[in-house]
Amino acid sequence: MNDKELLGTDLPIIQAPMAGVQGSALAIAVSEAGGLGSLPCGMLSTEKIISEIELIKAATCNPYNLNFFCHEPSPYDENRQAMWRKTLQPYFTELGVKIDLTAGSNRVPFSHDIADAIEPFSPEFISFHFGLPDKDLLQRVKSWGTKVVSSATTVEEAIWLESRGVHGIIAQGLEAGGHRGMFLSNQISTQMGLASLISQVVNRVNIPVIAAGGISDRKDVNACLQMGASAVQVGTSYLLCTEAETPKMHRLALKSDKSSHTALTNIFSGKPARGIVNRVMDELGYMSAFAPEFPFASIEMSQLRHRAEKLGMDGFSPLWCGQNTQGCKEISAKALTLQLAGKSE
Repeated sequence: MNDKELLGTDLPIIQAPMAGVQGSALAIAVSEAGGLGSLPCGMLSTEKIISEIELIKAATCNPYNLNFFCHEPSPYDENRQAMWRKTLQPYFTELGVKIDLTAGSNRVPFSHDIADAIEPFSPEFISFHFGLPDKDLLQRVKSWGTKVVSSATTVEEAIWLESRGVHGIIAQGLEAGGHRGMFLSNQISTQMGLASLISQVVNRVNIPVIAAGGISDRKDVNACLQMGASAVQVGTSYLLCTEAETPKMHRLALKSDKSSHTALTNIFSGKPARGIVNRVMDELGYMSAFAPEFPFASIEMSQLRHRAEKLGMDGFSPLWCGQNTQGCKEISAKALTLQLAGKSE
C-alpha cells in the first residue's frame, strides 16, 4: 500500500490533529487542498464530534481523519490529587482564585459509545494516540472499511502496532509538539529523533510509515520521503494559519524568540508533551513527580490557566509547539499545504 492508497489524497500530507487549537475549519481547508485534514476528537463530547463531522462532510467530498485517544484510564488517586493541589496552592493564592473541587477532565478514550455515534459516517480514516483500543473495538472500526493508523515513538511500539493490524504507523520523532504517543514505556530516555526513528521503523515493518516531528517545509517533506516514509504529518506549522483557533497568547509565543526553547513536560496533563517553556514549567520542573496520572493533572492546571489568561498571562498555559517553528506562517491552511507539497495555488 502506497501513500495514495493509504491516505486516499492527492498529496502525502496529513495535518496533525491538535486538540484545543483547531476544529473542523482547519481540517476542511487541508482536505480541500489535497492533503488529509484531521479533527482531534479526544476532548470533544459525542454531540460535538457529530456536529463537526457534519460540517466537514458538508464542506468537502475529500477524505478526512478523526483522531482519538485510547489510553488506559488510570484510577483517580485522591491522595495524589491532594498533594498536587497543595503544590499548586501558592499559584491559586497569587491569582486570587479558589480551587474548584468539583471540576473534572474531559479527556476520554475511544469507546463503543463513540463508535456508535460515528459509525453512520463510515469515516475513511482514523488515527489513534497512546496505542490502540481493545481488539473487538478495533475490529469494529476496521469493518467499516476505515483505514487505521496509530503513533509509535519507538521501534518496539511500531512492531506492536503492525502485529495488531494497523494500516500505517505514524513515527513520532522527539521533535514533535504536543503529547507524545508513547504507550509501551513511560521512560523519556526511549524517545528518539525523527531521522533515527524513521530509518529504523521503515526497516522493521512492512506497512506505510508516516513521519511526524519537526517538519516545516518542502525540503523536510522530501527528506522524510527519501528516508522511506510514505507520507508526513505536520502540526506546528499550521498553528498560525487563518483557520486555526490558536489563542492570541499562544500565537504571540510562537512568533517570539521563546518558541526556540521547548521541553517535554507532564505538568499540564500527566503525560509527556512538548511545549514552549514558560513560568510554571520552569518553577515546577518540566517532568514533575507530583503530577497526577493523565488526565488528572489537568484538573487544577486548567483552572490556573483560565484565570491567568484572563489576566493576560501565558505562564500557566500549555503552549504546545514542536522544536521547529520555521514553517509557521500566517497564511491559509490551503496555501501552507500546497507549499509543503511543492505545489502552487
